[in-house]
Amino acid sequence: MKKTVVLILLVLSAQGYSQFAKSMFSKDPIINLENWQKQRLYFGYYLGFNSFDFKFDYKEVTEDIQVKKTTGFNVGVVADLRLQEYINLRFEPGLYYTKRDLHFSGVGNSENDYLREVNSTYIHFPLLLKFSALRTGNIRPYLTGGLSTTLNLSSNSKSKDDNFEGTFRTKSWSSAYEIGFGIDIFSEYFIFSPSIRGMFGITDELIRDNPGQASPWTDNIDSMKSRAILINFTFH
Repeated sequence: MKKTVVLILLVLSAQGYSQFAKSMFSKDPIINLENWQKQRLYFGYYLGFNSFDFKFDYKEVTEDIQVKKTTGFNVGVVADLRLQEYINLRFEPGLYYTKRDLHFSGVGNSENDYLREVNSTYIHFPLLLKFSALRTGNIRPYLTGGLSTTLNLSSNSKSKDDNFEGTFRTKSWSSAYEIGFGIDIFSEYFIFSPSIRGMFGITDELIRDNPGQASPWTDNIDSMKSRAILINFTFH
């Protein structure tokens, strides 16, 4: 499945790059979809990749928890509302999948003790402002930023088991702010928009282990917040 998604994105990226090259190096480019972004409201969809991490803050100075990141994937839809010529309001709900392995140094002697796999399936709800530059030929760069809230379908938040039973728990809902940039490339039939964003969590996601005995996994953690790099390929 991942190989198929990668192949599709590579083909679409190559097509987008071809349009980009023509727009950049042609003396008199044909202006594609000249009035498309003058619409009040339009829609699209995106596919992409992500790399999620955790930022830990500790109550006492100690050896850091090591996070092994993997590359996940994103898929979603876009609703774009034109506020004025250079500013748009965008809603980009999507499904994000990622996996992180946490290594707790000094906890036990086996993987069952010191290793926790955190598989996350997110329903992501970002509300963003898009600030576009002047269009040059068939390209238009932009900056974007805003807030997002996320529902983690794999949080284990309702589980009564904790790390002593091998279950690492996180909260179902979290919030973050996002900033990034991208470029609109106007082809003959659609707009191709590659973009990259940073996502920075602002709420603590950790559910501490049950009281009653000292926990080497969660007692020293003051906060645990997600952060991520999101790469999306959007089509309008």
